[in-house]
Amino acid sequence: MLYALLLSTAVIFVAELGDKSQLLALAFATRYRARDVLIGITVATAVVHLASVGIGYLVGEAFAEAQHWITLAAGVAFLGFAAWTLRGDELSAAEESKVRSSRGAAIWAVGGAFFLAELGDKTMLATITLATQEDWLGTWIGSTVGMVLADALAIGVGVLLGRHLPERVVRYGAAAAFAVFGVLLVIEGLVAA
Repeated sequence: MLYALLLSTAVIFVAELGDKSQLLALAFATRYRARDVLIGITVATAVVHLASVGIGYLVGEAFAEAQHWITLAAGVAFLGFAAWTLRGDELSAAEESKVRSSRGAAIWAVGGAFFLAELGDKTMLATITLATQEDWLGTWIGSTVGMVLADALAIGVGVLLGRHLPERVVRYGAAAAFAVFGVLLVIEGLVAA
């Protein structure tokens, strides 16, 4: 479990760097207290990643005898995540408008926005991928912690640096980390076949 926790924390932290969710966190932090933003992010992330881990666990169990194919597919998926990360994310005009016009309790507004933003996002897909091979509980806790840490970092750095993040450097670094994980998984899958 500890290995799954540490691995998923690192992978999801890297996946979240430069992601649209970080931009959303920054935008909400300009409107609400950082504590409320982090609570909303944590609750939404825990729910989405629990569902992701469940999906990954079921896929992993269903194809247990073909684990090398799952490993190979996971490696290819991580290479795809690297390309996705290089492409970058931006908040759409509609998403920026939602941040500006959200009403009600900050935690509900942030949590709802993050829940919807994370559905189908690369961090959700990366969590599913990790859960096909690793302990579900460690993956769930680690993926949640990794995402919350990355978003907390975005809020803190954004506040300290006047909301100027070195987006290109962050994006390239995250893409490189995904590519390394992808290549290692592809090699592992090929060797096991």
